[in-house]
Amino acid sequence: MEFLTSPELWIALITLAALEIVLGIDNIIFLSIMANKLPEHQRARARTIGLAGACLTRIALLMSLAWVARLTEPLFHVGDFGVSGRAIILIGGGLFLLGKSALEIHESVEGDGHGPDDVIGKVASVSFASIIVQIMILDIVFSLDSVITAVGMTNNIPVMVAAIVIAIGVMMFFSGAVGRFVERHPTIKILALSFLIMIGMVLIGEGMGFHVPKAYVYVAMGFSVAVEMLNIRMRGKIEKKESQVEL
Repeated sequence: MEFLTSPELWIALITLAALEIVLGIDNIIFLSIMANKLPEHQRARARTIGLAGACLTRIALLMSLAWVARLTEPLFHVGDFGVSGRAIILIGGGLFLLGKSALEIHESVEGDGHGPDDVIGKVASVSFASIIVQIMILDIVFSLDSVITAVGMTNNIPVMVAAIVIAIGVMMFFSGAVGRFVERHPTIKILALSFLIMIGMVLIGEGMGFHVPKAYVYVAMGFSVAVEMLNIRMRGKIEKKESQVEL
């Protein structure tokens, strides 16, 4: 009953849920790009399983706050830098994101197969399980940062769990639209992969002890998306004019 009558808890819930959604943007981008590599009838299922896994991972981390707290303690030192469990996870996740995004960009830009048979062959070569495993690996990295942020905002575990569930529900609702939009616009896919490279660099930097304000990253992403939206609209108008001239 305290939750229903306490304005402070409601404000914490709304603020934390909004923050979780913002922090989950990179997760949705990666999830959408990976799910689009699957046959169309498996994509919605992959997105649902991926986000459900993210929800369970974050709640599991919340239920083991003592272990999460110990992750910030140095395990060993390299010179003056203390390498903690959190640093290893963030650096490893950042390197995985860099490598995966670079390979995806190379495949999109330099890929030789353009015919239907080539596309079918590529889709068939990607297994549902491998996509889910890759999504779950990044879920752990993104969830760790998200949970540490949540713990810094409130000590009320039910509020944190409720905020995570709300945020994942919102992301599930919009993930399909994001995936379809990325699939329809190849330039958006390249832009999204570039974002993931930037996020990978941020993760590596934070793992090495350099604090990068997330606001800078999200402002840069928002500005880039706004410019690309204008480009898409302009290309649409040009194509429409050309089709009218041909007629």
